[in-house]
Amino acid sequence: MLLRLRVSLPDRPGGLGRVAKALGTLGADILQVTVLEREAGRAVDDFTVSWPGQVTPAEAGERLSVVPGVRVEGVWTTKEVPGSALDYDLLSHVVAEPGRGLATLVDALPGLCGAEWSLAVADGMVRHASLAAPESFELPAPPPRAVAVDARELRLMLLPVLDHGVHLVVARAAAGPVFHRAEIERAVRIVDVVAKLAARTVS
Repeated sequence: MLLRLRVSLPDRPGGLGRVAKALGTLGADILQVTVLEREAGRAVDDFTVSWPGQVTPAEAGERLSVVPGVRVEGVWTTKEVPGSALDYDLLSHVVAEPGRGLATLVDALPGLCGAEWSLAVADGMVRHASLAAPESFELPAPPPRAVAVDARELRLMLLPVLDHGVHLVVARAAAGPVFHRAEIERAVRIVDVVAKLAARTVS
């Protein structure tokens, strides 16, 4: 089972090693580590691990939380294969078919953002949806800029694409953490590039 674990730990020599050792002791194989934040004496890191057996995200979090100084912010299943170049694959598809740029982006966002689904909303209607997305969605007050929203059962990232008159919604299960600002900034850059490529479509 592929899991992503977001942990906050003391930002000092050996801290990352202790987490890695604990994961190894629990039988998890670390496939990727992403540093999201380093400030105020702490670091926030995402670990993508292969965990043997049928451990649940909650169980994995409980096992890791016993490491001194470590705070588990979320554990959730992921389909993102470490080492894959999903962002480059996305851009290649958009360059080949810019007219489908936004639809291709919506399909790719769950994999790029460690999320369950995404969709594009315009004028109160879902214009395109990825697999597992709902057929309808009531957008909160459309934000003028990208934001993270902690909904009751979902963690949402709202991404306006103003030049195209749509808002993108990316949803992560509540077992995962709220979207980090580093994740939002990355998504904003990807959306901006795709939107510009899609705008070049010759009618």
